[in-house]
Amino acid sequence: MVPIMDTPTSVDCGREVRFRRSFRSLVECMVPACCGFQASADSLASDTDDRYISSSPSTTTVTGTFFGYRKGRVSFCLQDHTRSSPLLLLEFTIPTAYLAKEMQHGLLRIALECCHPRQHDSQKEHCSLFKVPVWSMYCNGRKVGFAIRRQMSVSDVSVLKLMQSVSVGAGVLPLATGEAGDLLMYLRASFERVVGSADSESFHMINPVGSSGQELSVFLLRS
Repeated sequence: MVPIMDTPTSVDCGREVRFRRSFRSLVECMVPACCGFQASADSLASDTDDRYISSSPSTTTVTGTFFGYRKGRVSFCLQDHTRSSPLLLLEFTIPTAYLAKEMQHGLLRIALECCHPRQHDSQKEHCSLFKVPVWSMYCNGRKVGFAIRRQMSVSDVSVLKLMQSVSVGAGVLPLATGEAGDLLMYLRASFERVVGSADSESFHMINPVGSSGQELSVFLLRS
């Protein structure tokens, strides 16, 4: 049974077994018997991931949250901590069920790519990756659509406020703004933020201590 969170509760990062079981139950609930979404056959080059890391990258830890209705699209939010304003809020143009299906294999790599706008080199340096409006999206090497930066909605505020006390976890939120019978799923974890350069950053989910768990990474690359 997928856990339903009636009130915000803190999650102990050390309880890796509980987290992994909750995550597995969530994925099973999110993935329908037949998922009609098909990814494009286009693939990334085999050395794609290598382009995101410089010789001496800087690292910090941030909070990352995936959330969305099972029958709708996924949103991805990055914050300095659970009570701070979002650093980045993206909406993926893929069904929540498709993303969960990719997670079933224990390895999920989301690559977001964009091109430099036509401007002088001096202007490029001042354009943050977090301000890019649209990204081409690849999931485990396959082109699946786009990621769109958006502003916080009233619904987003409600979701993040309800989850302020949650540090790590996966489950269902008691919100009733979706279609009848639909469920709002979430996955929250700490991510290691690796800044390779002004044009490349990556975010790697930190599993509980002693757990191999889920390998999940998000890459941002501007070419």
